Amino acid sequence: MKKFRGKRRYFRNLRKATAVEQYDLNFGNEGWFDGWHTHLDFFGLGNTSFKVRREHIKAHLALYENLLEKLDTYDKPYQSWIELNNEDAGLDAVYIHTPNPNADNFPLKIENINWHCVVPRCLWDLIDMKELNVGFYNTEANSCYIIQAKGIKLLTD
Repeated sequence: MKKFRGKRRYFRNLRKATAVEQYDLNFGNEGWFDGWHTHLDFFGLGNTSFKVRREHIKAHLALYENLLEKLDTYDKPYQSWIELNNEDAGLDAVYIHTPNPNADNFPLKIENINWHCVVPRCLWDLIDMKELNVGFYNTEANSCYIIQAKGIKLLTD
């Protein structure tokens, strides 16, 4: 893999990308989200270095916090969470889900999330456990950590 050049500019732009204004979230009367999500590390650069992965996780957390502030004005039920994929950093994403006309799939449920998992030591300083729930689940293809604000309908409820 080629050397990762321009890190300073890349991460400056990544911090700018976490601003909610970058996302056209339609909260009008018909506004809904069917598993809407965004990947901040679309190319999987976090797979090359733990430091790069941590910076992307920080960006996902910042975006999530900003989206939650914006969702405070949303008057319909919603679910929102961050998913951190253990196998591929490019699959990390921030999600929003609401009742929607596409399917009767609200609230969304993910089977076998362990909400009493051991949080990896590398995330201790990034995640405020007083504000966030952390869960872990395995599928045949992936294992993922779920980070969700306390007070939001859990993905297993």
